[in-house]
Amino acid sequence: MENRHSVTLDKNSCTGCTNCLKQCPTQAIRVQNGKAKILSERCIDCGECIRVCPYHAKKALTDPLESIHSYEHKVALVAPAFFGQFSKAEQLDVMLSALLEIGFDDVFEVARGAEMISKKTRELLASGELLTPTISSACPAVVSLIAVRFPNLIGNVIPLRSPMEVSAKEARKEAMEKTGLPKEKIGIFFISPCAAKATAVKCSANVEASEVDGVIAIKDVYLRMAQQISTLTADKVQKLSKSGADGVLWATAGGEAHGTYIDRKIAVDGIDNVIKILEAIDDGKLSDIDFVELLACPTGCVGGPLTTENNFLANSRIKWICKNLPPMGEESDSEENLFWDHPVTYRSVMNLDPDITVAMQKALEMERIFDRLPKLDCGSCGSPSCKDLAEDIVRGNANENDCIFRLREKISALAREMVALDTQEQKTNEEDETV
Repeated sequence: MENRHSVTLDKNSCTGCTNCLKQCPTQAIRVQNGKAKILSERCIDCGECIRVCPYHAKKALTDPLESIHSYEHKVALVAPAFFGQFSKAEQLDVMLSALLEIGFDDVFEVARGAEMISKKTRELLASGELLTPTISSACPAVVSLIAVRFPNLIGNVIPLRSPMEVSAKEARKEAMEKTGLPKEKIGIFFISPCAAKATAVKCSANVEASEVDGVIAIKDVYLRMAQQISTLTADKVQKLSKSGADGVLWATAGGEAHGTYIDRKIAVDGIDNVIKILEAIDDGKLSDIDFVELLACPTGCVGGPLTTENNFLANSRIKWICKNLPPMGEESDSEENLFWDHPVTYRSVMNLDPDITVAMQKALEMERIFDRLPKLDCGSCGSPSCKDLAEDIVRGNANENDCIFRLREKISALAREMVALDTQEQKTNEEDETV
């Protein structure tokens, strides 16, 4: 089956160290036969394994810059996080003009799409139609996390397209009007800070077909961009930026929440913190909050695994840049539909067997095995927790001897039996000699 994920494993670089196994928020990683293995049905492409792997064995599948030349007209779809990456540039027009120098024909700021989503969010919040606390839908890793681990909260997620998709549609429409080319000759390439957005292009949870033709990692254009920025002369800097501070601030934690213009809101970043807040919402503990912004990466998109700059520096740089921008950019007169094509659905990861009777028997066996395990969740067995090991055993992918504590118990029991046999044999020999 075709792999729809962007996060992949380079087995040649993997040493089976279990760093990734311990950090994965959905228990999507196992270590078997000395190598990590990613369980596709559990993976949400958050990129935590990319971030923590000391051997760079986890990678994100993105497109090379050269792929833009497959199209007659090439548009760079620029994530707000992109603007925080370059220490020698504080003007958006400088960075956008540099993109033209490395091969693009035009640029479109995703911050413009973010402002459109912010406006629609304000309308929906004011309407009183949404479940509260309303959860943002901009981070695809968070949406996938909810679909996998918090199905009761799917109805709380605001059903709006991501700024990337909204911007891609607008960018294509503007390019067609400007060039007169048919849409298939126009390539829209998202310059991405994270793997989850690359996965959303391949296989979106809520959009029928992505308007994005390719995803290029920020880190893969960084060196060329830095070189162009350092040598760009004033005559080559074009007036290209059309976004305002409200849109660009989406790069940082709190940026989307700021754009709601309401008081009862919170912004949470970092996957561990996101999980804690989702658990609190699931338990009914956030009834006094109207809007919750959730971002999987620390400090927001500027902390994405496909960025290059230190996330705290990038965060500071974004806020500094925004001080010189108007609050809002050029307002779009687009009447495009901003809602999802279809709702997000629960992604079950516990289908033990197609036959319900067999599945129930396996579930009972899983509980029996779990009761025999030490419940220390040390990860030494290659599964994230004792419960996961019990599941892996039932699925036929592991056995109880993979648990070092169970193995030690068996070895100790075997040793005691050997000693007992040896003692019995000595006793028998002594009796024979007496006779």
